[in-house]
Amino acid sequence: MTLTITVPQDADRADWERLYRGYAEYYGMPMDATILDTVWGWIQSSDSPLQGLLARTNAGEAIGLMHFRAMPSPLRGATAGFLDDLYVDPAHRGSGAVDEMLAALGEEARRRGWPFVRWITREENYRARSVYDRCAERTDWVTYQLEP
Repeated sequence: MTLTITVPQDADRADWERLYRGYAEYYGMPMDATILDTVWGWIQSSDSPLQGLLARTNAGEAIGLMHFRAMPSPLRGATAGFLDDLYVDPAHRGSGAVDEMLAALGEEARRRGWPFVRWITREENYRARSVYDRCAERTDWVTYQLEP
């Protein structure tokens, strides 16, 4: 499948919101208008570190989204990338959309001079992990989260 990968514009809000609601539902996260407005505002603002991309088919259907940002890597003394969110509409999974979206992110990383892009996913996200294992190197880092 050939996709067009673009930065979301004002006219893309409904498509982005449909996809982001699907992403939140997959992870069992509550979603409301405040969260949607906040995240949309971040990816629309040139002052925010969070960037967004949408994947569209040749027919113009939005089928995937990703959010990413710069991340300092102190041990390298360099800025790397961090992929926060990656989602493909269930009807288009297995189509190669993730491969194309990750390739676009790799191009963005090269353009920005990032030595790598890192991300995390749920342990039991086996379908996505099979793609990630093909497109990227799995690290040996274990993730923890400290609640304040």
